Parts: sequence; structure tokens; C-alpha cells
Amino acid sequence: MNNLTAEAWEEKYQSNGDRWNLGYAAPPFVSLLTSANAPNPGKMAVLGCGKGHDALMFAESGFEIVGFDFAPSAIVEATATAKARAISAQFLQRDIFTLNQEFSDRFDYVLEHTCFCAIAPSWRSQYVAVVKSLLRPGGKLIALFYTHNRPDGPPFGVKPQEVLDYFAADFEPILFQKAKNSILRRQGNEHLAIFELKPQP
Repeated sequence: MNNLTAEAWEEKYQSNGDRWNLGYAAPPFVSLLTSANAPNPGKMAVLGCGKGHDALMFAESGFEIVGFDFAPSAIVEATATAKARAISAQFLQRDIFTLNQEFSDRFDYVLEHTCFCAIAPSWRSQYVAVVKSLLRPGGKLIALFYTHNRPDGPPFGVKPQEVLDYFAADFEPILFQKAKNSILRRQGNEHLAIFELKPQP
């Protein structure tokens, strides 16, 4: 079963237990958008968007953003920040494992950052299925995977090869490399990825 409920995630925000919240967009994503591998703007789903820092940066770069998070207060804050900064982005309170019922084949991109590591490892295959269901043909997952090896969680660890194995059946790796400019406490433990959805039979 999934390891945390919406109420549990909300409690983390209310008690300032959201250590994954950097307060700004992840530096590897900032670098990606100014690199030769920068994706062209399109419609993007942001899974586990939190307070929206990554999502809003992509929105400012021309992406049409819909962010999803379990915690209501995170959605409220992300929405308020978007309004205050006059950025067009939508944020919705949802269980990501039900998104295929409402948003199947809607997006050119899915953005991942600290959502994959937050769910129980037994749900990782379902996570891949959700990403696949949200993407249009040829769509891409853009991800910053937290590839640490500490026991327990969340955040739950994962080996780089395990990430590739989870996505191998449905996605082609376009980019998969150790992030060069992670924040200090995650240096050496993040992989930046772009995976393209394979043509479906």
C-alpha cells in the first residue's frame, strides 16, 4: 500500500517537516533550460509539485503547467505565488495515482522531482504507469531522481540502474547523468533524466 495519506503529507507542511522544499527551483533544472538539451515548451504535468518552485520556473519559460500535490496547503501556496508573480499556471490537489482517470494523454511532458522517492518502493511500477498514461505519443519525462542509498525513508533510496530498469519497457533514455550542480546535501546523489515515451504497438 502507499505509505502516506493526504493528511500525513499535509501534516508535514503544517509542522515545517517539508525538508524537500528548497524554496527555489532545483539548480539542475535551471541549467537544463539553458543547455543544448533544453526541451521545447509544451503542456507539462508536475507530479508532487509541492509549493510549485520547479513548476513556476518552467511556466516562466513558456510551458503550460498543471501541478498536482496531495497536500492542500502546498496547492494553496503554489497558486498564491503564481498569482503574486503573474505567472500562468494551474495547481490541483490530487492523488497522483488517480490522474489517469482525468488526464489521460493530456501532456507533452511530465516533471519529476522528489515524488518518485517519496512513494513506497512497492508503488514504483504504478508510478511509471501513471507517467505513461499522462503523456501524449512521443511525450517525455523530465526528472531529477534522488538516487541516495540510505536505508528506510521517505525519501526512499534507489540505484541509478534501478531507475533505468523501472522505465525501460516504456521509455527510451535521451539523457541520464549524475547531476552536476545539486544542492549541497544531495551532491552526488541525484540523476538528471529525460526519458521519451516509446511508440505504442
